Amino acid sequence: MLDHNKPLAERIRPQNLDEYIGQEHLVGPGAPLRKMIESGLLPSMILWGPPGTGKTTLAEIISSVLDRPFFKLSAVSSGVKDVREVIEKAQKQNLFSKGQPILFIDEIHRFSKSQQDSLLHAVEKGIITLIGATTENPSFEVISALLSRSQVYVLKAFEKSWLEQLLTRALEKDEVLKKRKIEVKDSNALFRFSGGDARKMLNLLEVMSAHFGDKLIIDEEHIQEIAKNNPTLYDKDGEQHYDIISACIKSIRGSDPNAATYWLARMVEGGEDPKFIARRLIILASEDIGNANPTALVIANNTFQAVQIIGMPESRIILSQCTTYLACSAKSNSAYKAIGNAQSLVRETGNLPVPMHLRNAPTSLMKELGYGEDYQYPHDFNGNFTPNNYLPEEIEGKQLYNPGDNPREREFRNRLKDWWKSRYGY
Repeated sequence: MLDHNKPLAERIRPQNLDEYIGQEHLVGPGAPLRKMIESGLLPSMILWGPPGTGKTTLAEIISSVLDRPFFKLSAVSSGVKDVREVIEKAQKQNLFSKGQPILFIDEIHRFSKSQQDSLLHAVEKGIITLIGATTENPSFEVISALLSRSQVYVLKAFEKSWLEQLLTRALEKDEVLKKRKIEVKDSNALFRFSGGDARKMLNLLEVMSAHFGDKLIIDEEHIQEIAKNNPTLYDKDGEQHYDIISACIKSIRGSDPNAATYWLARMVEGGEDPKFIARRLIILASEDIGNANPTALVIANNTFQAVQIIGMPESRIILSQCTTYLACSAKSNSAYKAIGNAQSLVRETGNLPVPMHLRNAPTSLMKELGYGEDYQYPHDFNGNFTPNNYLPEEIEGKQLYNPGDNPREREFRNRLKDWWKSRYGY
């Protein structure tokens, strides 16, 4: 019997891998995760990807295909006590089931270290197979002990063709929508608004259906009307998480503290994770300010430490201080460009040998072979400098770092020119 109270996303949720839309690189024919599922040898895993990419659906399908008991927790509302209770139930079911019960934890990145620690024993002993879902980089948010015992699978934001398949399924298969007169005049407007989030697209379609009744036209005008009057369609893991952090970073890079603070406020009001914001500020401090003002990196790093200790809502003040400081700072991307230039050179020239005078010589044999010979120790010379050659002979004199045009880096340039004369073109 059809449950009209269920959201559209639940009503048309796929029941098997053949019905699952998208992520062919993981679950398409011959893909690694599909082969693992079909073999029945399932490791604990972390499903990492943007919102609305099918992480929960995939976990449920895996459980169904393998006919295993399925337990589900949300990291937002569950604590260590809930984890232990589920593990205890799973341990009892393990005695009677064909395979290890699956414990699915949504938004596992929101679990604290102690909460994640409470999973370790059960994962290690095979009491459960853990499937964690996260929108955050698991390298930052999942403890290393748990990460080392799990496979990480990356899910992509929904491509246009996947959204088209999903829209067709919703309009043709859902018993509620089938009864409505729906005309799709501009599906691209629907896709643009969803931003690759399948759930967001279905939510918008459902809201539009309820608002406009039996006769619904899907086009830019009607979508904008609904979006404007339904702030709940904007979730912090979707539009705010990606578009607004991008606007904030670009505003800081463009030295506009007013715009940067506005976008920061949008994230704060949307409930964004302050640690996510602070991490992005650290990256910007190095990528876009760098040696023009090295203190920026210190302040950004201290901001990250502070928001971990303080938490919200007070962390908004610390984030605002850092954001306005970075926006008002001198800018330089010379360090960012230098490592890019160096990586390109490494890829182009391969593994060039380290010059003999720069090699380490921990043994007498190495010393006899000339390792470290003729190395000149800079501190033995006036001004703590002597013009050694520090690059492989094949790329000697190659300039990779070009100081920016700001007071501090002009100072760097003058010093380098005084030291190296014309060798590097300073």
